[in-house]
Amino acid sequence: MRNFIQLMLDWSEVWALLIPIGFIRKQPLLYKPVVYYVWIALLINLLIDFTWKFRTQFPVAFNSNNYLYNLHSIVRLFLFSAFFISLKQPFLEKVKKAVPLFFDVFLIVNFGWYENFFNYRFFSSRLLAVEAFILLFYTLQYYLFKIKQNVEVDIFTPDFWIVTGLGIYMTINFFIFLLYNELTIRLQEFAISLWNVHNISYIIFNLFLSKAFYESAK
Repeated sequence: MRNFIQLMLDWSEVWALLIPIGFIRKQPLLYKPVVYYVWIALLINLLIDFTWKFRTQFPVAFNSNNYLYNLHSIVRLFLFSAFFISLKQPFLEKVKKAVPLFFDVFLIVNFGWYENFFNYRFFSSRLLAVEAFILLFYTLQYYLFKIKQNVEVDIFTPDFWIVTGLGIYMTINFFIFLLYNELTIRLQEFAISLWNVHNISYIIFNLFLSKAFYESAK
């Protein structure tokens, strides 16, 4: 039973995405970036888990999936940035639009001078932590805008479920992303076990996306 649960957690980055996919149907334009994220994440995560599970079958030059985690992080940042910008909330709107440009500069500087995008041993903890920080900024901005509204509104809209799921996922994983490479070096077994926390939070994230797609398609 324990081995089965661990197997499910190991592959959760793939099968968890099938839950929101089952509720996508026809989504309004506002949620298209999130729909694109789900489909692209499914493809990337399939490659991630397939490479990891069958790494011994590949040549050394092709048996690392770290660059795929980097790619996933970049895709997620840009697509969710597009989602938050499309919400048309005037609060900090110029800052929101400037964030992807800042992220572009960060990518060029970080991978041009400091880190190797295709690092064999590690994904970029710096990249994933910066991504988490930015997306947490977006989520906090979203909630602050809702609080500042002076009218009675139904907050439990599809975008609320998307933002809440994303916020939970990034809050749980910010320090995991930030410290994971150091933990892998110093406490490898603990780091491997800690990734289960990430996988559980990813399942929760996808459940929230499912709720959003379900409410939007009703």
